[in-house]
Amino acid sequence: MRLSFIDLGKLSISKANMRYAKKAPDVSDILPTVRARGVLVPLIVRPNCAPDGYEIVAGARRFTAAQIVATESGTADPLPCAILEDGDDADAIEASMIENLARLAPDEVTRWENFVRLVREGRDEADISATFGMPELAVKRILALGNLLPRIRDLYRKEKIDAATVRHLTLASKGQQKAWLTLFDDADAYCPTGRQLKAWLFGGDEIGTDKALFDIGDYKGQIVSDLFGKEQYFADSDAFWAAQNAVIEARREDYLDAGWPDVVIVPRGEYFSAWEYRKAPKRKGGRVYVEVRSNGEVTFHEGYVTSKEAKRLERGEAIDSGPKAPRPEVTGTCQTYIDLHRHAAVRAALCHHPKVALRLMVAHAIVGSPLWKVQPEPQTTRNDAVRESVEICRAEAAFDEKRRAVLALLDFSPEEPTVTGGNANGTGLVGVFLRLLDLPDRAVMDVIVIAIGESLASGSAAVEAVGLEIGVDMARFWQADDAFFECLRDKEVLTRITAEVAGEEVATANAKEPGKVLKRIVRDHLDGANGRPKVEQWVPKWMTFPPSAYTARGGVGSVTAHAKAQAARADNQPEPQPEREAA
Repeated sequence: MRLSFIDLGKLSISKANMRYAKKAPDVSDILPTVRARGVLVPLIVRPNCAPDGYEIVAGARRFTAAQIVATESGTADPLPCAILEDGDDADAIEASMIENLARLAPDEVTRWENFVRLVREGRDEADISATFGMPELAVKRILALGNLLPRIRDLYRKEKIDAATVRHLTLASKGQQKAWLTLFDDADAYCPTGRQLKAWLFGGDEIGTDKALFDIGDYKGQIVSDLFGKEQYFADSDAFWAAQNAVIEARREDYLDAGWPDVVIVPRGEYFSAWEYRKAPKRKGGRVYVEVRSNGEVTFHEGYVTSKEAKRLERGEAIDSGPKAPRPEVTGTCQTYIDLHRHAAVRAALCHHPKVALRLMVAHAIVGSPLWKVQPEPQTTRNDAVRESVEICRAEAAFDEKRRAVLALLDFSPEEPTVTGGNANGTGLVGVFLRLLDLPDRAVMDVIVIAIGESLASGSAAVEAVGLEIGVDMARFWQADDAFFECLRDKEVLTRITAEVAGEEVATANAKEPGKVLKRIVRDHLDGANGRPKVEQWVPKWMTFPPSAYTARGGVGSVTAHAKAQAARADNQPEPQPEREAA
């Protein structure tokens, strides 16, 4: 570094300078001194690409004040400058920050942004910590704040959001930050801030890593650290519960193997009310109750019976711990498969029943449902085979064809995945409304059909009610595929399906064969292969309208939903009126 006096016209403010901006900095505090004595403290500059030109790394306010004085007096004295070597932007940024932090402190957000610029120029957190005498945790916090979306940083700079909100937003992905900004801009929407924001980011459940029963080191999902606290959270609650429930089930099996009569898993979110139970040893029928909280916490309550059972024990009577919870007839993946295919079939069939769709939409508007916001049914599953099966099925193709026609009617992009869910083609609600006014009634009914089809909740009683009303024939929309057979695990159910497809004689003869043999027999009949007669348009009982089950164990979601739909229909039937006597 060398000292020199440089003419005012050969100087410009570097982009590496903390004070670089389109708007000139405030120099009201130093302008009287510069008028009286000139610039006394050297500017820090470095050569730039202009001949004999230099850019100011630190000293933008002194330079601006000197320009004002030169304009007022008509003359300009050279300014004292300390000249850096040309090249390293990180050195320039550091020099600007060190020099300016010792003078007029920059605003908080500008400081965040300049720390991020240092990282982009090659400085790591340890370098920044050593240079500015700050703990590395403080540097991490500043970098997280500086990496927020520019719009969020600007809202904080303008004091439109508070410190707690901006700190919680460092836990959000870029996608979540964009979604939060959408809520912030919507005057009619609830935009979470402060503590509520953290709950919103994690889908309502803040599940800390201290609640995990499994080894965090083996967890494959994303874990988010709160830099402004000591907590760590699971970013994906579904992935957490998959791992947590696996451990709970393994512990349950361990208890049963150890001789406990029963292990009762209390539904998630419900409390184990200890005052309703009494302690009892294992040998007298005491159970293990597993209490699962929504925040991920799990408590194992060993050796309890109900108060009524405790009185029987006091009288010296033995108690029966009761039947164990029936094992579901189908796996969770298979249930998702069933729900999604039947859901796809119902909404495809709705394309030909617009009057039913209209009435269903009105019912949603009056009563509401978990999906009525409005948002489309996500059709999600963690199983890739099930997801692919639904995406390429005949019902989904039929519905998508109608959806594309509606997208064209509304002048939406043909690449939009859905009609509902906030899609307004940039024109807002009024623009869509005006477009609908231009459409004939028949076209508006087509729009309604797609809207209700997209917002019809998979696995709900509404799917059952509509399927029965329309008379959906699942054989038109579905046929057994690899994903379906992969879902089938229950030997008793497989035997009953074999009897249904191949006959009781074949099922009885192969009852002791492994499941893969039974699946092969069913496949052969459905394909007409290996000399077996072909069975056309077979649909399992769970997927028909109305549905039924293969065993007395129950636990099939579609059957339960059908029962609810039938009960609702029965409740709405008018009571029979007595006949009047003839006049």
